[in-house]
Amino acid sequence: MTAQATFCATLVDEFVRAGVTDAVIAPGSRSTPLALALSARPDVRVHVFHDERAAGFCALGFGLATRRPAVVVTTSGTAATHLHAAVVEADLAGVPLLVCTADRPPELRDVAAPQTIDQTHLFGRSPRWFFDPGVADDAMRDSWRSIAARAVALTTGDPPGPVHLNLPFRDPLVAEPDPLPAGRPDGAPWVVRHAVTPTCVEAPAGRTVVIGKTPGDCGFPVIADARTGLEGPSVIVHADAVLRHASLTPDVIVRVGPQPASRIVNEWAAASGAHEIVVSRVWSDPAHTASEIAGGCILGPPDEAWMAQWRAASDAAAAAIHEILDDPATASEPFVARELLRSMLVDSELVVASSMPVRDLEWYAVPRAEVRVHANRGANGIDGTISTAIGVALSSGHATAVLLGDIAFLHDSTALVGIKQRGIDLTIVVIDNDGGGIFSFLPQAATIDAERFEQLFGTPHGVKPEALAAAHGIAALTIEDPSAFAPAIRSTMTSGGVWLVVVRTDRSENVKVHQALNDAVAGAIDALGANEG
Repeated sequence: MTAQATFCATLVDEFVRAGVTDAVIAPGSRSTPLALALSARPDVRVHVFHDERAAGFCALGFGLATRRPAVVVTTSGTAATHLHAAVVEADLAGVPLLVCTADRPPELRDVAAPQTIDQTHLFGRSPRWFFDPGVADDAMRDSWRSIAARAVALTTGDPPGPVHLNLPFRDPLVAEPDPLPAGRPDGAPWVVRHAVTPTCVEAPAGRTVVIGKTPGDCGFPVIADARTGLEGPSVIVHADAVLRHASLTPDVIVRVGPQPASRIVNEWAAASGAHEIVVSRVWSDPAHTASEIAGGCILGPPDEAWMAQWRAASDAAAAAIHEILDDPATASEPFVARELLRSMLVDSELVVASSMPVRDLEWYAVPRAEVRVHANRGANGIDGTISTAIGVALSSGHATAVLLGDIAFLHDSTALVGIKQRGIDLTIVVIDNDGGGIFSFLPQAATIDAERFEQLFGTPHGVKPEALAAAHGIAALTIEDPSAFAPAIRSTMTSGGVWLVVVRTDRSENVKVHQALNDAVAGAIDALGANEG
């Protein structure tokens, strides 16, 4: 058993050489050798989570914020399966994540041994690499450092993503390691993988629109949301509202990185017939409309008249949205998303859940370069949102806020276990409409009788987030007056520690607010057209 203790210590040493600083461990017996090796290193911060799914998303949050992998460790059996959602997100979002699942040795597989399942390629095609080295023995010593270095290199590769090491261990599980196999001089990793040189293509001349993040003020309309942090005269903040009503047909679309959350923007781009260049390391073309996929792009000369059209439409939309959201009688969901970003501290972090929160932030908030915005938009799931925010807060050390709905809050409630002991500053902002608010915007809401709709889609639960927070010793503020929201956010973020801020909304009223915003933008753009005429 000394060999497997030495094997684990070697893996950890090589992980550290490759830049790993944090490990997230879910308690279990079979993973003892690796857990002990990680906790023995003073240069590795260990974070323990009782729930494996929360552990996986916390580790994902580290990768999301730092672009370096954290190690997440589970025991064998169903414990390992709970990492699957985080692995899928890491794959589709291109986030580094190093998954280490303990396993039973070969002689205990397929014989009905307890806590034993088939963990070979457990996460399917999601990992960049899957490897099961078998039970460690000294005959493999010369490969141990290479295995560990390769695992880290492939998590941060081209594109980055998850790597899965499945590690079988035999009893007894506790032993002292022998001296480790020698590593490279000066603490260097065993192997370094160099990045691929990006391919640059020149965009053809014409009325060009950039969707995504581009450096500086490029002189073209840039459709960007709060996640990009872009500011400046080229940035079209409220593109969803603009494109619902304005007729703007591009010749060229340059899409940089992942798609926006807005269905309106994505459908407009797909239907435009424009020459579409996708700047991405992965094949990102869900609409099957791309003309070119490249690692980089060189833009041609800007069209000033084309830029002026977009700027005028965007300014008109911004003014209409400002009129409704900046001094409301009640705190609507678009107001909360907009005001939260505006109220955050300089150099803070914001994690926003999928479903309506990420859309409201994209549609109505004004980006701030001094606030870093994160969202799990690979698989677009609502699971693990609080855990992801914990990972972001732990990795950055900055004041962090997370915006999510009540269903996403309940989905990840195990992340609250022990949260006050983690030494983080986290404000959890919950929009509580007692159910699934996004479904009220879908055709089902108008075509299914109200009782059946509530049963299958609205799904009211009656749980008060404040009561759940109290069970974990978390202080809660419930906002009824919208003018109290921004002071509450600034107060909780400057006070430090973990806070819950709850804003209650009504799902049917939320639909009306969104419709009022769309109508106001439509009127402003129509008036702009008349004025131009």
